[in-house]
Parts: sequence; C-alpha cells; structure tokens
Amino acid sequence: MKEKIFSCIDANEALAIELETGLSARPAISPDSGGEGELDKCVFLEEWLKAHGIGQLERHDAPDARAKGGVRPNLVATIPGKSDGKRLWIMSHLDVVPPGEISLWESDPYRVIKKDDGPLGPRLIGRGVEDNQQGLVSSVLAVLALATTGVTPTHTVKLLFCADEEVGSAYGIGWLMLQQQHLENRDLFRKDDMVLIPDSGDPQGSTIEIAEKNIIWAKCTTRGLQAHGSRPDLGVNAHLAGADLALRLHRGLSAKFNARDPLFEPDYSTFQPTKKEANVPNINTIPGEDVFYMDMRILPRYSNQEVIAEIDRIKAEVEKQYQVQISCAMPQKAESKATADDAPLIKSLAEAIRKVYGVESRPIGIGGGTVAAHLRNTGIPAAVWCRIAETAHQPNEYALIANILGDAKVMALLMTGN
Repeated sequence: MKEKIFSCIDANEALAIELETGLSARPAISPDSGGEGELDKCVFLEEWLKAHGIGQLERHDAPDARAKGGVRPNLVATIPGKSDGKRLWIMSHLDVVPPGEISLWESDPYRVIKKDDGPLGPRLIGRGVEDNQQGLVSSVLAVLALATTGVTPTHTVKLLFCADEEVGSAYGIGWLMLQQQHLENRDLFRKDDMVLIPDSGDPQGSTIEIAEKNIIWAKCTTRGLQAHGSRPDLGVNAHLAGADLALRLHRGLSAKFNARDPLFEPDYSTFQPTKKEANVPNINTIPGEDVFYMDMRILPRYSNQEVIAEIDRIKAEVEKQYQVQISCAMPQKAESKATADDAPLIKSLAEAIRKVYGVESRPIGIGGGTVAAHLRNTGIPAAVWCRIAETAHQPNEYALIANILGDAKVMALLMTGN
C-alpha cells in the first residue's frame, strides 16, 4: 500500500507544479501590507479541489471591510476516515508577503518558473511557493494519492487553508478559535484532534517544533523634566533614568529567570533592549521624556505574570532613585503551552520522517511565535514541521520539488497510520 501511494505522489509532479502556478498567480497579500487579501486565491483553490474530486469543502469567512469581497476566507476540506476520532488536521496558510524589491528577482514573482540546475534537484521559483504553498500542495497531493489508490485514512483528515498568518492571524486561526470559543463553530476543533503545521523546519527535516517561548514586547516611557544641558540640577534626565532602567531590566530579569532548557536555542530566557526613539534634537538639552523598547523571549516554565511583576518592581526602584515617572506598555504578550514530546502525533510524525527521508528527527522549541500557540493553548497537540529550503520572504523564493513530494509522503503516512 505504501509503495502505491508513494508512486502516485511521484507521478503527480506535474499536478504539483500546476497547483503552485495557479496559487502564485493570485497574490494573497494582507490589506495591512497593501494587498486585497486572500479571496481570489481561495476561490481558485476551491474550484481546483472540486475539479480533482475533493468536494467536501466549507468556508469560514472573517469579515474585513478592507479586503476584496469584505472577507478574509478560511477554507476547510474534509476527507472522511475510518474513524472520526482523533482527527488529523494539516494547516497551511493562503496569504503571502509582498515580493519586496522587484529588481532583486530574476523573474516575475507571481509567475512560477521551474529550474533544473540546482544541486538539490529541480525547484520552483515564485512568491509563496515555499511559504506556505509547499505545505499546502503537499497536503493536497497526499489526499489525492489516497483517493487514487482507494485508501481510506485511518482517521478523518481536515485540510485547513488559513488567512492572515503573515500579519498576526487575527482573521485566520485567531478568528476561528474565537468563533469556537463563542460556540459559533463549536465542533470545528476537538480536544483529541492532532494538528500538523507544515510552515517551518530545516533542510534535513530533522526538527519538529513542539514549544515556543513566551513573548513580551515592552515600550518603556520615562518622564522627567527638560532642562539646559549645562544645568542638569534644574531638570530630571529622563534619558539617564531610562538607560539605567534598560540595563537593570536586562541584568535583573536575566538573573532572576535564569533556568536553562536544552529544548530551545538559545536555551535560556532573553531580555533585550531593542528599539530606541529619538528624544531631543540637540546635544545641549536634558531630555524630559525618553522611550525605549524591549523584546523578551521567556522559557515557558515562567509565566508572563511573574516577569511583569519583576518589571514593576525594578521600575519602582528606578522611579524612586531618579524621581521620574515610568510607564511600561506591552504591545504584545503571548504565552504558549507545549506539545508533549511523547504525544502520539510527535511519535507518528518522527516515524514517518524516518521512513521517507531516513532522518532521525528531534523535538525543539523556538523563540518566535507561531500559529500553533492558538491550538496548544486550548489543549490541542500541534507540531510545526516540514523539510524546507528556508527561502521564505526572500527574493527568488523557491521550493524544491523533492520537498513537495517528500513531505506529501510523510503526510500520507500520518493519514494512514504509518
């Protein structure tokens, strides 16, 4: 059975190129980035899937007046399995980032071309071909191969094609989870579902992302009293107090939340001052207001609440010493539960990777945030994995055909219980 499915996937290389070409030809750029959204791309995909026998489709449209049609579409394709328990979701996203500087592209970003001259074999070049159309196309090839060979998945398979992943997911998985929370789609996700997100990985396919660090972005505004540079005694230097605060936060938080976890790289929590806003335009003025930002990536063993309490304590010390007022706004906060490294999804995925690629995979954690957090925080195990060339967001983005076909085989094994 496995050999027949694999042969069918290999025989569908032309189909993969056809789908990649049609998807890239319809730019799905968020209104936040100057685009019209994902509607044209979603409609094309719906029609393509129906034409190839995948007809159990449903749309979940998030309203967005800025987008074409006033919606940001999320599409679900269902392939019934022998059991409807522990459904397997494969979640990819429809949106892409803008092409950037066009002069850096060797070809039209929205016209997929195939090149055969690479050391790793044929590749497809075009915006979106890897991020995230590789995962999307692989998931479609897998279910088409099962249908062609007459194999019914062990569990019901759900292919989810989301909007808005590149700009925060407010109209994508975030909106879907909010709908579920409000019981408008109460059966969309279930606690015993499993979710594979083929949107990040490495060139060997050896890392399975199961956890993320918690995130806090802080904007720290210090207010003192402006004065002439020659008379600091008549002012209160907000820049001096802000600089001390940045150092105290970096050193103090690093010292207090100092655990190590080899799942992550780096294996510790990070508290980094980053952006700095201009204060006064001239050298000889004591600034009365100063603003800096920090990016904090925190091992999930610590809660954001613990970290914020320590920020407040350090802030109060600086306020008292310098006689300033400090406010710390947090434009982004996120916490994410981890998927257990021995979860059935992780074990099955590791076995499928071994069978297809001959690679021993390992679970990892990352510092960045992914859409998996939306699922993990509701108790649904999610893994982020694919074998990828890592050209996302770059000019001349490409996807290796070997990766498209190989990942489809991994997904097919997951669908059939290896």
